Amino acid sequence: MRNLKALMVALAMAVAGTVSMTAVAEDKIAVVDIARAIFSSNVAQERLKQAETSADFVALKAKYESSAADLQALAKEAEKKRMTWSQEEAAEHQKKMEYAKADAELAGRKIQAEQQQLQQRIMQELGPKAQEALQEVVTETGVTILLRADAVMLAGPESNLTAKVADRLNKKTQ
Repeated sequence: MRNLKALMVALAMAVAGTVSMTAVAEDKIAVVDIARAIFSSNVAQERLKQAETSADFVALKAKYESSAADLQALAKEAEKKRMTWSQEEAAEHQKKMEYAKADAELAGRKIQAEQQQLQQRIMQELGPKAQEALQEVVTETGVTILLRADAVMLAGPESNLTAKVADRLNKKTQ
């Protein structure tokens, strides 16, 4: 009697699993990375290129690279001459290294802040059109379940709509 109940429960579970798998099989599942689609678009690439070649950004990048090079040169000098320096000379050199490091870090933070602001502007500018493009692609492909790509552990390239959304966004922003 107990074995019969266990068999019936197992059979019911198998049938339920088959039914739920059939329901999942009917759904078309896809993934998308909307930020990647936006930043892959021609408009975003153009905005990024314009920002990177602007006089302010070029000057900021040059300041960062100069400070980083100064820091490297000071470190090499310290490595070679440290043993011959007096305490005052070592302290003065250490102060120069700290200034160079602070300059490089400040320039790096400024560059990062500029890039983040640019990314936000691009997202604000292209976000609505990207959502329209995404909705059109989802409708055309018959997707019933759409997941964020970063929330999925494994997905085949055929289920990733990111490139299609980027292409549609390019068409919408020409």
